[in-house]
Amino acid sequence: MIQYLITAFDHTDADALQRRLNARPSHLEGVKRLKASGNFVLGGAMLNSDGDMIGSTMIVQFEDEEQLEQWKQNDPYVTGKVWDRVEVRPFKVADV
Repeated sequence: MIQYLITAFDHTDADALQRRLNARPSHLEGVKRLKASGNFVLGGAMLNSDGDMIGSTMIVQFEDEEQLEQWKQNDPYVTGKVWDRVEVRPFKVADV
């Protein structure tokens, strides 16, 4: 399995936070499925200085980049236009 660091920045328009809140239950259900299948390592929301969610960071693992892309393109935060910019980098969790 290849591990990936996902850093996703939300849109910044006036409705961005509400779109996130609307899509969040479906996104979290998807994360639960990723965890059950062994693809989710860890993740959470990035916050601004007011404590509002402004993006996401996740470490996931997939057999290949094609599987990663398939998951990413179907995530509710992508389909619901929550994430504006998504950075993906290969990653290796330290085994200590």
